[in-house]
Amino acid sequence: MNSDLNDLKEKALVIHERLCAVYGCPIPYFHSLDPLSELISSLLSHRTRNADSGRAFKALRTRYADWAALKDAPTEEVEETIRGVTWPEQKAPRLQAVLRAIQERHGTLSLDFLTGMPVSEARAWLESIPGIGPKTSAAVLSFSNLRQAALPVDSHHHRVAQRTGLIAQSMAVGPSHVALAALLPPDWDAQQVYDHHEVMMLHGQRCCFFMNPACARCAVLDLCPTGQGIMSKRQTDALRETSAAPEERRRTPQPARAASRSREG
Repeated sequence: MNSDLNDLKEKALVIHERLCAVYGCPIPYFHSLDPLSELISSLLSHRTRNADSGRAFKALRTRYADWAALKDAPTEEVEETIRGVTWPEQKAPRLQAVLRAIQERHGTLSLDFLTGMPVSEARAWLESIPGIGPKTSAAVLSFSNLRQAALPVDSHHHRVAQRTGLIAQSMAVGPSHVALAALLPPDWDAQQVYDHHEVMMLHGQRCCFFMNPACARCAVLDLCPTGQGIMSKRQTDALRETSAAPEERRRTPQPARAASRSREG
């Protein structure tokens, strides 16, 4: 096996273990939806805050008796129901198109048949439907009650992977799913794969910020070339400011002695 790939696998495992120590593994699943409902939830969540997509999902469940009713509803009505998400005018017709495609391809409006299917095959089936990408397919398999060992990669997870050098800085989120999944032990179960996604995401949210990452308190700083570069620059900048301070003080005009004496008198 390629020695570089082996090194990356070892690095990914060390990062996982350290972040699990920080964020606490195993991490409980945040909900347990059937796979079709998880698909709806995931499609709503794209570029949308969890609170907003959660409200939209509940609004759909309140308004429609089942997902078949959502599929056949007027698109303008669906758009109005999910108006709190980002781009409801795009997501409403996409939701209905995806539901129609599942109905046409499988014969029934259900994804329960994915149970027991190999992860690669299940993801390929889902991603063959326009509007379903690698993040959504992995979320359906991992987050739903299917509980399969599929690795989603969100923007936070992706940022941490790039900065730590697990993937190239130039690699986009889509292709990173395959690259990052290949670094995980093949015998990991669904909980371990889920934990890995969660700790990488949480680290991006709570420490490895997009702007001004908190590198000084990062548990994997010694494994992160980006963080080491940031820390080195911060130290250099601090030294420059310190060395410049006496010169600035010398340049600052001093108050006239006579004026000072007159105030004292």
